[in-house]
Amino acid sequence: MEMQLATLGAGRVSSPQEKMISWILLLVLLSPCVRGVFVVNVSQVYYQAEEKDNVTLEWTFTTKPNSAPRVLYVVCSLRSEHKVLYHLHEGVEVSDTQDEQFSGRVRCERGVLREGRIRLRMSTLRTNDSGMYLCRVWTDYGRGSEGCRLNVTAVDESEPQRPTETPPPRSRRNIGLYIALGFVVTGAAAVTSDLLVLCSVLRSNFSPGFIKSAKKDEDINVNQ
Repeated sequence: MEMQLATLGAGRVSSPQEKMISWILLLVLLSPCVRGVFVVNVSQVYYQAEEKDNVTLEWTFTTKPNSAPRVLYVVCSLRSEHKVLYHLHEGVEVSDTQDEQFSGRVRCERGVLREGRIRLRMSTLRTNDSGMYLCRVWTDYGRGSEGCRLNVTAVDESEPQRPTETPPPRSRRNIGLYIALGFVVTGAAAVTSDLLVLCSVLRSNFSPGFIKSAKKDEDINVNQ
């Protein structure tokens, strides 16, 4: 089969996309020979998270004892929207095929791939990240796929109502002080009123007309 694929591409340089298609066709044709040996499983069927949180989606696939896959292709996508979440091609991450919705928000733990584990950490979740995620895995000894569901709920950002604060009770000592202060103010007002009346009387008694009249009476008395 490899010879046939090579013959078809003879005379021109194959692009990375054509090489990928050739390998996938080869794996599809060879997979029936090892069917039942290769299995892809999901670590958790359902994930629940809130908006702006982080979550780690994890899958496992069959590995050979004491050896890593010579050929490994991984494509994880949001199935309902047909958006690529993560793409690994022969051990190299391909960012060109990743949907812009997940750009900069998905990180794969590459160290666990040799163990047959695919761990994708999604950060700053959005509500439109909700849906079924399908992970397809191709190796040189088999292929398979499995899915899981993620549900992201919106965060209620409305401000909570503050409890009504009850003023502290006034002590009896404070009440007595307020009463005494009221009497003082009332007394001061009364004294001020009396002073104003006295000033008014004095002012009228010592007016120029009053003084002139009093002097006239004094002269009459002297002449008599």
